[in-house]
Amino acid sequence: MITREPTLERLGIAQGLLLTPFGLDESHLTRALAEIKAHQVDEADLYFQYTRSEGWSLEEGIVKTGSFSIDQGVGVRAVSGEKTAFAYSDDISEASLLDAARTVRSIAVAGKAGRARVAAKKIAKSRSLYPGMDPIATLDSASKVELLGKVERLARAKDPRVAQVMAGLASEYDVVLVARADGTLAADVRPLVRLSVTVLAEQNGRREMGSSGGGGRFGLAYFSDDQIEKYVDEAVHAALTNLDARPAPAGEMTVVLGPGWPGILLHEAIGHGLEGDFNRKGSSAFSGRIGQRVAAKGVTVLDDGTIADRRGSLNVDDEGNASQRNVLIEDGILKGYIQDAMNARLMGVSPTGNGRRESYAHIPMPRMTNTYMLGGDKDPQEIVKSIKKGLYATNFGGGQVDITSGKFVFSASEAYWVENGKVLYPVKGATIVGSGPECLKKVSMIGNDMRLDSGVGTCGKEGQSVPVGVGQPTLRIDGLTVGGTA
Repeated sequence: MITREPTLERLGIAQGLLLTPFGLDESHLTRALAEIKAHQVDEADLYFQYTRSEGWSLEEGIVKTGSFSIDQGVGVRAVSGEKTAFAYSDDISEASLLDAARTVRSIAVAGKAGRARVAAKKIAKSRSLYPGMDPIATLDSASKVELLGKVERLARAKDPRVAQVMAGLASEYDVVLVARADGTLAADVRPLVRLSVTVLAEQNGRREMGSSGGGGRFGLAYFSDDQIEKYVDEAVHAALTNLDARPAPAGEMTVVLGPGWPGILLHEAIGHGLEGDFNRKGSSAFSGRIGQRVAAKGVTVLDDGTIADRRGSLNVDDEGNASQRNVLIEDGILKGYIQDAMNARLMGVSPTGNGRRESYAHIPMPRMTNTYMLGGDKDPQEIVKSIKKGLYATNFGGGQVDITSGKFVFSASEAYWVENGKVLYPVKGATIVGSGPECLKKVSMIGNDMRLDSGVGTCGKEGQSVPVGVGQPTLRIDGLTVGGTA
């Protein structure tokens, strides 16, 4: 069987879904971009998208809801200086495309008389990090319902204190096509699946919750019996642990963070502060500090959109630039920021493959992909044993950060009180308060167990949500403030 090179294969799929059914071809894209270029703009692009989504949820022992949706449309953007004009439509047609192009070009003054030119076509470089499959079709409906039923049965069989089980299975098939005025044509076919498990346990009138789950850019076959049991074990363990939790102590203390998902603290407290738009405007605590020490020695932070099958990975970003492995902080020294095309141009640097948008109805901005800290040389058990009095947090719930000051607040969903190196008991209600830049300087021990999260992260910024990944090794941070309930 003869197959096409993956980049061309994805381009063919995108054209077959987003252009051909509507009587469009590349000449129509060139004409629309030329309409925009009739005025003096720095950048212009068209972003076509087709998304098919399916979701199933289980509660009270039965699959109560099932949903299926298809969305498609095109976003048209013109950028002049730091001003952006944007229009979008769920009607993909030549008339809508040209109307949107004429609307957004009003951001800039009219160009010189004559025919506006669009650069010659060039296929964007891209990666091949995940299969171009439709994950919805990788399992039939009856099997999806049975999968959720299996979650319910396994969880209830683990312990009689399990009072309620909730589970959700989500699949998405996302196809995008980007055409830029510089002639670049790019496409991506993005599968995405996720299984979530939540357990409520009850004992002596007290109810506590535990959750787990995971996913990535692959098919539903990933959720094997062993994988499902792993998620169920984690969720039940967390719920039962919280049944025995005592009120968390408060004050300034040593905090040890577990590996994997606790990297969400890194994502919020440091990652957002390293996005190009905040730094161009001077509103980040990290603005103007490239080349300076911003963290303890040994702290190396990356944003890497090139990891195979990961939830936050991209073959190309939403501006048609190939994803990259970007070193943001190296051995404590700030090396660079996360950039989209506009902020990179205004800051005199290159895009980093981080131009992302929620959908065709949104403008791109610099966003994280998979953000994580590299491991060190310490044994994780040695790090926990080094705590004289402090908190060992292994899982987190929600949190928030102020980009300008770098201050953050996070709630620990699973944490333990440690004295003289011994884990004494679980605690509940612990919140970790600190400053991102200061927090990094207080890292005193870095474990050799760097781990990425299981594939559950969704990042919000300015009303847009995109899938992301986080990760870190076990970390000891000295002198963090813990707000507790005791």
